[in-house]
Amino acid sequence: MLSDCTMQSLENILLWNLMAAVIIISQAKPKGSSGVRSDCAGNLMRLSLDKALALGNQLEVEAVNDTQHIQITPALAAQCGYSMESDPWGNTRIYTSLMGCYVDNKDDTTFTVGLTLRMYSQASSEMVSHDVSQTCSYSRWASREILCDRNYMERRPALHKNGQSDINTHTCFLSPQGSATPGIWKLTFHTPGSVVPMVLGEAEQNGYSARITSKRLVVRSPYSTSETYQYPDGVAKIPMEMFKVSVYYNAPHGLSVVDMAAACPTGGVLFNEDLISWYVPRSVTPLLDGAVKIIEVHMGINGQRLDKSQMTVHGYTLSQTEFHIIAEMRVGSPDGYYKSHALDYQYHITYTIEPMLEVLWKSVKTQEDTRYKILFPITTPAMPGLNQISNIPEDRVFDVHMWNFLYDVELVNITFSSGVFTVEECNAMGFAVQDHRFPNGTKSFSLKVPFDAAVVLKHNTGPLVTNYVLSAVFGFIIMPEYTPFAQPVEMQVSLQDVVLPTVTGVCDQGHFHITVKYGNQGASFDAFMTIAGPRQIIPEIAEAYKLQGNATHFSFSVPYDSPDTAFEFLNSDSVRARLDVLLWDSHNEWVLGDLHLACSFPLVTTQCHPNGTMSALAVKVDSTPNLVPSWLTLRDMSCKPVFSDDRFAYFYFGVDSCGTTRTFFDDRMLYENEIRPHYHNTGKAYSSPADPEYKQTISCYYKVDQSQTVAFGYKKSNQPAAEIGTGQLMVQMRIAKDVSYESFHAAEDYPVTKYLKEPVYFEVELMHSVDQHLELILMNCWATLEQDRTSLPSWDIIINGCADSDDSYVTILHPVKNHDRAAILSHAKRFSIKMFTFTQEQELLKHEIYVHCDALICDKSIRKEGACSRRCAHPTSTRKAGRSESAHQTQISSGPIRLNG
Repeated sequence: MLSDCTMQSLENILLWNLMAAVIIISQAKPKGSSGVRSDCAGNLMRLSLDKALALGNQLEVEAVNDTQHIQITPALAAQCGYSMESDPWGNTRIYTSLMGCYVDNKDDTTFTVGLTLRMYSQASSEMVSHDVSQTCSYSRWASREILCDRNYMERRPALHKNGQSDINTHTCFLSPQGSATPGIWKLTFHTPGSVVPMVLGEAEQNGYSARITSKRLVVRSPYSTSETYQYPDGVAKIPMEMFKVSVYYNAPHGLSVVDMAAACPTGGVLFNEDLISWYVPRSVTPLLDGAVKIIEVHMGINGQRLDKSQMTVHGYTLSQTEFHIIAEMRVGSPDGYYKSHALDYQYHITYTIEPMLEVLWKSVKTQEDTRYKILFPITTPAMPGLNQISNIPEDRVFDVHMWNFLYDVELVNITFSSGVFTVEECNAMGFAVQDHRFPNGTKSFSLKVPFDAAVVLKHNTGPLVTNYVLSAVFGFIIMPEYTPFAQPVEMQVSLQDVVLPTVTGVCDQGHFHITVKYGNQGASFDAFMTIAGPRQIIPEIAEAYKLQGNATHFSFSVPYDSPDTAFEFLNSDSVRARLDVLLWDSHNEWVLGDLHLACSFPLVTTQCHPNGTMSALAVKVDSTPNLVPSWLTLRDMSCKPVFSDDRFAYFYFGVDSCGTTRTFFDDRMLYENEIRPHYHNTGKAYSSPADPEYKQTISCYYKVDQSQTVAFGYKKSNQPAAEIGTGQLMVQMRIAKDVSYESFHAAEDYPVTKYLKEPVYFEVELMHSVDQHLELILMNCWATLEQDRTSLPSWDIIINGCADSDDSYVTILHPVKNHDRAAILSHAKRFSIKMFTFTQEQELLKHEIYVHCDALICDKSIRKEGACSRRCAHPTSTRKAGRSESAHQTQISSGPIRLNG
């Protein structure tokens, strides 16, 4: 049984409990001794406990001494030669010194270690126990042995027996039998500047251990006690912790004293990104007497020696310098492990490995040898986790990957701009959050978020470019400590994916009807607005213009005489008005779309009344921007408008007043007057270089008892004749669907398909001109195989305005009649041919032909000459014709015409 002093000490020591790391949710329950392994590692016994047993359990370790079980607490472990280490994944190793307190020692050669492992489940009251017994033989004792374990230092010199057969003394605290036979009496500890004597019981109460075996004296001290100290300046600049003690014990021949010391390194490790270098003094001066030489040096991992081939495979090296033995290990070697940490709420990792160094010195003088064994766990400083973040946007989806996390990291939630969501909530929203494990011990997390998700911020960096921004903060915890940390992520993708809104418009007898169809951005542009003319469409104007819309478009209608329109010119019975519509993003100052729509609206400007009065309407147009209509008068400056505003002036007067002149013809009578601006104060005619003179002649013809309105127009100066300002004349060629020329093939119909000899009807028309004095003349037309009008071969269709008389497929010129759809007959020409194709040696060259024409635009008011005489000139082999100053020449071509069959 245990002695009274042993029992009293045990009652004051807390249980030695270790929690295995909880990394995997499921729990494996042991059966028998599966998962528990023990072996002998030199002068230590090593026990390995698999994580499957310790996972999620509370572990208690008991030393077995005959029939008694002694619970091993951390303090008792350091005192009695036990140490234990558990990695984050629950793998546990227990080391027992063969000179430990409760080891069955047979003549210092055969040692039996008995342990009982008790595991208590946190989830239930169930307890599982494992009994372990391991016998180790060890006879390679050196004269002196020093063991540096994780939690204690042990010195065990051999005893000189002086003829005695054995020494069978045991300590009170540690004696298995608790006998009172002679043994150790006192220990005196030597520290710099002090000497501390303690009787054995007092030393044991302070955590020290001292005992005598059959051949050795064993003294053990925990680290960092009151009687241990740092060796001044270290040994070979390596910091060392040591204790020095004199042991007094009773021997058969009398009281003996043994002076001994133990020193263990507490530093000497250098790190770089890839390598751990562990420096140990080549000669530990405080432990050795005089010069020594190294007989053996071995490196090991986790208490087990490695041979050279094993070191090579694992990338370990062992070398010596004049002062040091150096062991080098790669960071990331599979014998160690990585662990996650959260420093300053940021992700870091450490790498831990437990090398062992065993050195055998021999004294040059005494030839005594000293074995020095160090178990030295090394953990690198916390290194920032090199997490890689990648984004592979495909199919308008952010595909975010975060790499290089350890298995002990779990993703808990993700914070978006709209809130914090758990992983389950993110998946429920369709964001596809997953983790992926890799064989190298790392894991990654992936997140997929569609561009159109509410958590994605969108803004336009250009009218056509959308910038998509995903801002998220990934919230992690590190197991089993539940330590939180966060990793912010911001992804941006810019795509030219904007479909701008489109503006279209049509006119009726009195309004512009505008439709704005949204693009793929809807109405989401910042400060999106519409400007009609000079004014933004504010709510009051929108109501007046009957603005309405839905999710796809909006529309509004603007009267032609609205302040937002501009008058371009007048005809005798109409006014040409223009509405300028602008879609504007005021925040970014972008033009998103525009439309400039000009239409002619019916407007009677002059009326000749049977009662001998005339009325006239003067209109301010673009060419006279500074005109003030109220300044306008007739020839008699006292005849002012009866009504005026900023755009119109309305006159009403008798034909025999206001300076109206009268001229007689055969059966008609002509009344004429003029509308001109005058200054209010001086009466002088208004004229300015920046604003040309405005003058409008109004006329009324009277025939018998009938009256009629005569056409008039305006001009920038002098007489307001109906005339267009200079500009490019537009001519188009179209193919009619039949001889009625009522409908035509649209652009998407080309190539138009015809059968051989089927008539093809062409119309060439002067577009967008209302000038009655212009006439379009067709000069030459021909067909080619290619779109290039100069390509060969070619075939003449019209030559100098006449059909080709040599063509067996006769060209027919069709008249343009009054009842046809053409607004001005002289602006259009029509002809037809029978469909043909080009052949060579009876072989069809191509199924398509192109028709090209040269046309002249002639002024009918100028004397006709040359081609503008409109007489069919004699055909020649060339396509050249004379041209007067009153003609404008243009070229047009049709789209491809394909032969069917």
